[in-house]
Amino acid sequence: MPLALLALAVGGFGIGLAEFVIMGLLPEVAADFAVTETQAGYLISGYALAVAIGAVVLTVAMNRVDRKRALIVLMVLFIAGHLVSALAPTYAVMMTGRVVAALCHGAFFGIGAVVAANLVPEGRKAAAISLMFAGLTTANVLGVPLGTLLGQAAGWRATFWAITAIGVVALVSIAVLVPPIAADRGGAGVLSELRIFRSGQVWASMALTILGYGGMFGAFTYIAFTLTGVSGFAPGAVPWLLVLFGVGLFVGNILGGRAADRALGGTLLTLLVSLVVILTVFSLVAESKVATVVALVLMGGFGFATVPALQMRIMTHAGDAPTLASGANIAAFNVGNALGAWIGGVTIAAGLGYTSPLWAGALVTLAGLAVLLVAGRAPGGELRRRTAERTVDAR
Repeated sequence: MPLALLALAVGGFGIGLAEFVIMGLLPEVAADFAVTETQAGYLISGYALAVAIGAVVLTVAMNRVDRKRALIVLMVLFIAGHLVSALAPTYAVMMTGRVVAALCHGAFFGIGAVVAANLVPEGRKAAAISLMFAGLTTANVLGVPLGTLLGQAAGWRATFWAITAIGVVALVSIAVLVPPIAADRGGAGVLSELRIFRSGQVWASMALTILGYGGMFGAFTYIAFTLTGVSGFAPGAVPWLLVLFGVGLFVGNILGGRAADRALGGTLLTLLVSLVVILTVFSLVAESKVATVVALVLMGGFGFATVPALQMRIMTHAGDAPTLASGANIAAFNVGNALGAWIGGVTIAAGLGYTSPLWAGALVTLAGLAVLLVAGRAPGGELRRRTAERTVDAR
């Protein structure tokens, strides 16, 4: 694989660390700025909202920009946002820095996925995308625990200075290793790009992402409560259990990308069916520590294995505007995160217990499976294409 993919993975690592590490540092941030836990939590939800907006708006704004140059601009934005956060004298300034940094998140992964796919020949594109996202999964496995420990030992600002430094390394790596890649359609206008949203398959791909990934994320959002309140693990064991979950993410991402290159539709079908089964079984065996550990790793593996395939599906159906479609799908991932977390929270608030986000996640994923089956039978869908190919072969 080209070294340029390593540069994209470094950027993905920094962005993934920025998104998730603050979850372990909220108490320190809240105490420093004298705000409530709820207000500190807005630094997470505000980031997610800015990701969804930036994924579309910045991707459209950079429609005519060489993709390498666009990635460099986005990393500069990332660095600037974290400099503001590291130096923030007030909560409002901290929020501003988070939003500025988040704006680059969706556009970076959206444009980066297209760049990754362009760096390799046909038959290896989903695998290349998965290598870029490997930076994000590595951030979950190693970056978040280490970043949390750094923040607890040296203050949360030290973690944000470290993220800023990683951003600088990513910027230099992209500048040196990523080749120039022309913008979509030789710089076509915004209206031409937006025509992809006339495609039912593009909308189906986004719905599939929201539901297929959102179900797993909704279950994961409340997993600490499940691990301590149902499985009986001590709170101190949770970070190490999340490392195992992160290992599942990493392995699933790589294997999912390779499988998607061989059979995109079949891979998505298999993964979503498996994920529904895993989430359902997890909810039934959560009182067993051994079964919980196995289910946690499988949930991470099969959940994130869908990501390269979901990203590849919308790019395949986007025609001449894969970059905008890719960015829109990153926004869909974040909408799915919010939807899954909200549904999981509703089930807990309704008194259904700490396993309820798991079976609720299974139902949400099942809805994603239904979307895949319907879209696959629609014009341009994978199942209809496969049927047509068999008919032609028979003749």
